[in-house]
Amino acid sequence: MIEYGIAQFDRFLKTVIPNSASAAKANPAQQAPHDIEMDEGSRQHAAGLMRINHTGEVCAQALYNGQALTAKSAEARAYLEHAADEETDHLVWCEERLAELASRPSLLNPAFYGASFAIGAMTGLLGDRISLGFVSATEDQVCKHLEEHMVTLPEEDQRSRAILQQMIEDEERHGSEALARGGKAFPSPVKQLMTVMSKVMTTTTYRI
Repeated sequence: MIEYGIAQFDRFLKTVIPNSASAAKANPAQQAPHDIEMDEGSRQHAAGLMRINHTGEVCAQALYNGQALTAKSAEARAYLEHAADEETDHLVWCEERLAELASRPSLLNPAFYGASFAIGAMTGLLGDRISLGFVSATEDQVCKHLEEHMVTLPEEDQRSRAILQQMIEDEERHGSEALARGGKAFPSPVKQLMTVMSKVMTTTTYRI
């Protein structure tokens, strides 16, 4: 148990400390055209959106790790830990893009990690079926945010767009896999409540 706690603390540090995590897959932005010069307003807007997406990945790491901690079965725990590992790619890609945009991750990331970890752990206690359903519902919300960002990104920001497109594909797969593993589909009112709660993160991290 002590070793598991140390591993969880290591995941926390690698998630919230910039340049600590490593991606397993190449950044999709590498295949996009080099940046076309953006005006300051467009650059700041793109950075704000990518900061939101980076914090979203911080929350995803925390949720999955919290759920894995209280998972009822070894199979569910292994799946959640694997999903968290895949989300690390997104975390790193967003962080790299923020650096290219001469910006930084949100200063609120440690607080969001702690809150999300607690939510994940509590969800895991409700059972694997609910926990996996929560993964699917969360990924559904994430995809909607990413699709909205694809629309509002500056047209010339093809590098951010390439990252978000790959993230959407990966998140949709995570959601489908969670349901296929027996996750309970959440009703619309619950998803709507999750959307309202996520507004706290998106509105604060755009600038902070």
